[in-house]
Amino acid sequence: MKKFTRSALAAAIVTVGSTGGVAFTSTATAELSVNIGAVSNYYFRGFSETDDGAAIQGGIDYEHESGFYVGTWLSNVDFGDDTSYEMDLYLGFADEFDNGFGYDVGYLYYAYPDARDDSGSLSADFGEVYGEVSFDTGPVGLYTGMAYVVNDSSDSALEKKDMYYYAGLDIPFMDVYSAGFLVGRTNFDDSDLDNYTHYTASLTRDAGDWGEFSFNLEYVDESDEDVGAWVGWTKTF
Repeated sequence: MKKFTRSALAAAIVTVGSTGGVAFTSTATAELSVNIGAVSNYYFRGFSETDDGAAIQGGIDYEHESGFYVGTWLSNVDFGDDTSYEMDLYLGFADEFDNGFGYDVGYLYYAYPDARDDSGSLSADFGEVYGEVSFDTGPVGLYTGMAYVVNDSSDSALEKKDMYYYAGLDIPFMDVYSAGFLVGRTNFDDSDLDNYTHYTASLTRDAGDWGEFSFNLEYVDESDEDVGAWVGWTKTF
């Protein structure tokens, strides 16, 4: 999933996803940006999407002065089948006010164009509506949000009415560093599936024209899961 970046917590996103949520702020004029990145492991809500392998990622975003934004993002994936890449499409509205409060609402479609069932139909796609509120205190940035599955393909890992909600914080320090922490919870509508919580911690270094470098830890509260670690690099033009 698209990891909408909040300091180093992404992916994704987020990492909606990712993860945390989209971090656009309205500006005086419309803006088009391009981002590229590389990660040693692509995590989505606590689990590897690349079978613990590396990923090359990137996207294009357009943001209007009204707060409206639209964009797309791609990454290679490895699900142990013929699925080779993910393409996310999203749109929404976001803004941050002078008092530090911000909001973000939108829709995100996760597409896996080469994931098809025996009949040739798409078998992994799904879409979510999401919302987030945030507050920048200066020393610390706080945010919380949720995502709700509203459409899915027949064999999608997520199904209608599945819900993900999360909360996190960012702590910038020494001008070029930021520490991030996030806890997220996935609740499945299917009672046969076990709901779970995941935790993410990260340290990001802003290297100016060289982009951002991050070190990240992932953990899921399941008995057979160990702490995962990955490094990443992103740059926006």
